[in-house]
Amino acid sequence: MSEFTRRIYYQIKPLLPRRLRWFIRRLNALEIRARSKQIWPIDESAGKTPVGWPGWPEGKRFAFVITHDVEGPEGVAKCRQLAELEMEYGVRSSFNFIPEGSYQVPLELRTWLTDNGFEVGVHDLKHDGKLYSSRQNFSKKASRINDYMKDWDAVGYRSGFMLHNLEWHHDINLEYDASTFDTDPFEPQPDGVGTIFPFWVPRPGLNRTNDLPGTKNPKQNGYVELPYSLAQDSTLFLLFNEKTSEIWLKKMHWVAKQGGMALANIHPDYLCFKGEAPSAGTFPAERYAELLREVTQKYEAHYWNPIPRKLAHWYRETVHTPAASAVTNKAKDHTFDHLRGKRVAVLLYSVYPADPRPRRAAEALADCGMEVDVLCQTHDLAAAARERLNGVEIHRLPLTHRREGKFMYLWLYGRFFISSFWFLTWRSPRKKYDLIHVHNMPDFLVFAALIPKLLGAKIILDLHDPMPELMTTIFGADKNSKGVRLLMHVEKWSTGFANAVITVNEACRRIFSHRSCAAEKVTVIMNSPDEHIFAEQRQTPRVRTPGAPFIIMYHGSLVERHGLDLAVTALVTVRKFAPEAELRIYGNRTPYLEKVLQSEEATSLGTAVKFYGPLALDKIAQAIRDSDVGVIPNRRSVFTELNTPTRIFEYLSQMRPIISPRAPGILDYFGPEDLVYFELGDAADLARQIEFVYREPAAVQAIVMRGHAVYLERRWSCERKRFLVLVSNLLGLKTNPTATTPAAQYTPTQGEP
Repeated sequence: MSEFTRRIYYQIKPLLPRRLRWFIRRLNALEIRARSKQIWPIDESAGKTPVGWPGWPEGKRFAFVITHDVEGPEGVAKCRQLAELEMEYGVRSSFNFIPEGSYQVPLELRTWLTDNGFEVGVHDLKHDGKLYSSRQNFSKKASRINDYMKDWDAVGYRSGFMLHNLEWHHDINLEYDASTFDTDPFEPQPDGVGTIFPFWVPRPGLNRTNDLPGTKNPKQNGYVELPYSLAQDSTLFLLFNEKTSEIWLKKMHWVAKQGGMALANIHPDYLCFKGEAPSAGTFPAERYAELLREVTQKYEAHYWNPIPRKLAHWYRETVHTPAASAVTNKAKDHTFDHLRGKRVAVLLYSVYPADPRPRRAAEALADCGMEVDVLCQTHDLAAAARERLNGVEIHRLPLTHRREGKFMYLWLYGRFFISSFWFLTWRSPRKKYDLIHVHNMPDFLVFAALIPKLLGAKIILDLHDPMPELMTTIFGADKNSKGVRLLMHVEKWSTGFANAVITVNEACRRIFSHRSCAAEKVTVIMNSPDEHIFAEQRQTPRVRTPGAPFIIMYHGSLVERHGLDLAVTALVTVRKFAPEAELRIYGNRTPYLEKVLQSEEATSLGTAVKFYGPLALDKIAQAIRDSDVGVIPNRRSVFTELNTPTRIFEYLSQMRPIISPRAPGILDYFGPEDLVYFELGDAADLARQIEFVYREPAAVQAIVMRGHAVYLERRWSCERKRFLVLVSNLLGLKTNPTATTPAAQYTPTQGEP
């Protein structure tokens, strides 16, 4: 509903019969519901854990927050009965009253509520839909709202009809606002904030500190936003005439699984308690009781039920610190709203979501409202063939990757190509894909998108690796051999078929633009770590207690070209001056790893070499923080000279030193003083650099700070925007960098300074 339409509606609303109003709303809502299945009642992308999230108090799994908006005299009359129902289940809530509405707010009722552990808040001023008609009007009425806030000792506010402007709300002396939602396309202003977690809304112009300079009033520097995440009772039971609480329970279980905030808004006006005559404007209170029973019995000791003012206070004191506020929840990025509803298929000869680059790209598209289908391999034949994760629909083929020579590669590539071709051929006429995103290897996988391209889809070929260079490294093939020359031809044909090519760094871009396609066709989107997982740290060097180990960390692919054996050889030397040093290894077990662990050097080191197996990325981030230095002990090859390892950025994001190869693919981005370098393939030099890190922590920290500055320029939030601009341009859509809603404008996105 546009602002103009909304104004007209609220002018004539008093003249419309109630039944007619609901009939019009129901027709409109049914149409919206049919086209909003991907985002309501659950928007998967809203479940992402915020950067730096500390978890709920006392280790609780999720928060269960209850609010009530009292609309009229009937609601006032039911407040006490509703509160007593909640007391039976041991929960407490807030009651929001309209100061200048159609009823008086009895002092006795407010006192009784607060005396029994409930909260009183302010709900709009008149609840007539006119509060946001102009900035001047809002400011004028906000002063009257503030008078009621003070008189009622209230710290929380919610607007009528969930209208909101988060910038204007700073005019109200509030500690929290509850006028938004994660997803609700049925509201007059349906711009969901895209999160089921609370977030901070700083006052414009402040440097996100805890207090304004010269004042100790915490209400002046910003406030906490509490979006509701359970569908409104009026939507479920009055608009859609649902007969059960199934939608509530389904969403509540999902929120609990994500560890978020299940915030409900129940109107006492609409409740029909036992003994009351039912009507078209009420629903059985038993539906709400079912929700209370499910939470209190199923989750018992695992939920936190604060009143909103308590949650807001906890958030300010625990989460909203200068470091945390800069990376608070990511709200919807409205710059790329024009991509909403577009359809994309992703072809990936790898495992999703384990492969981080395809996952970052797919989730970036899903976050913009695109419908994303991923076709990939499986890591386990027993894994689900189809799964939905963070808004991405995953289709897994019963194919697993095996490293058993050139012919096995060719056989597996061929099977995946045929499966991908039929997948896209079968689905494209019905799905009408707008974009196909193909990840190499192999390069020729791009031709599986022939039918979608003929039907008008645009094709992106994402070249993670140059196949000729990688194959010469893996199999030792001569660069002038027929097989390598064939791979170069395939690369040229494949890039020619694609509408756009993206790759991982400048070194690869130079290769592709020199031998395969025009330079303007290639865009660099780097493998930057996801800031949701690798939350930026501001740490000094790790201080080891006496006797604690000096931890050297390796994580990544355990293949020969990555040189783990060089790290083991270096550790033999390191232990001579640092007997407490140990090497911790994270990754999938491979024949090469077994060979290294059984080597004479590793055997002589005993427990100083520790293999921990693979870890999820969030656990890798923690392991990095627990380490003293990371190593990338690559051997020298054509491939490792081109590579810019993502691991460099992962360590720098956590303010930990990383010993990196001195290679062109790295020196394209980092200066000679920005990293601790060693000569490719030289174990003795690697040991010398580990000794430097061990003995010179102050000098090393200065290097880390310089490297961190480079990392900030290449964060995923920056690369993500480049990627989405490329997609927009490819689809003939213009980005709108100034397009914001108040929720998006004042909820910091990942990577903001």
